[in-house]
Amino acid sequence: MAASSPANPSNAFDLKSASLALVALVLRTTRLDELEAQFEARIAPSADFFNRDPVVIDLAHVRDQVEPVDFAGLATLLRRYSMVPVAVRSGSPEQLEAALEAGLCEAPDSGADLPHARVAPPPEPVVPEPEPEPVAPIETAADAADAHTSSQDEPAVPVPTLLVVDRPLRSGQQVYAKNADLVVLALVSHGAEVIADGSIHVYAPLRGKAIAGATGDISARIFSTCMEPELISVAGIYQTTDPPLPVEVRGKAAQVRLDGDTLVIEAIKA
Repeated sequence: MAASSPANPSNAFDLKSASLALVALVLRTTRLDELEAQFEARIAPSADFFNRDPVVIDLAHVRDQVEPVDFAGLATLLRRYSMVPVAVRSGSPEQLEAALEAGLCEAPDSGADLPHARVAPPPEPVVPEPEPEPVAPIETAADAADAHTSSQDEPAVPVPTLLVVDRPLRSGQQVYAKNADLVVLALVSHGAEVIADGSIHVYAPLRGKAIAGATGDISARIFSTCMEPELISVAGIYQTTDPPLPVEVRGKAAQVRLDGDTLVIEAIKA
């Protein structure tokens, strides 16, 4: 007996454009041994941070190098650290051809996601219990007229761009300040995570992960009165703190900022 065909075979699937968030690995060398050594030093301590994230390999800085890129070896290295290579971009014609032969596709060049690095997806925010809203007074016609008149003369009140957390954050908890700076007035424990689209201020020990400029703000900074984080990031540039931070900043008041594509950690002078 012949198998029956689908009722609507023409509707078995749809093709749609998709905007996906990718990790961009910006190569500055084609030497696989150097890459492997730096992966071990910089990513191995926090390898669980990447959970099979798709990766596009950016070749802009190595496109003029004569030495070929070992895409098969590089793909194996990325998978070892829970990353999934899917595409390359900004390479020479020879590099792009070699990447295609290795099973990678070509991604269009784009400067929209600079600086290149992983941006953690915004988690569900854990915020303090909101204060009860005050009951609005009854508005009279005269009040409305006065408000209309004054609104023409006074500038609009800006929307608040600050989230304040005044309780400790335990391991596994996350706070995300969307389109805002984040101020934490208590301990950020190991395993906790604070994320902000703006800057992060922790007026207590910072021992978890701190991710500032989550949507790409390169002017964002991280401040703490006791800098002891597991991982820090500004605008997608990441650094783990294993081995520990230098003694001049570890456990002291310090800030983290970007200088080009480099994270700078420096003590705050009294």
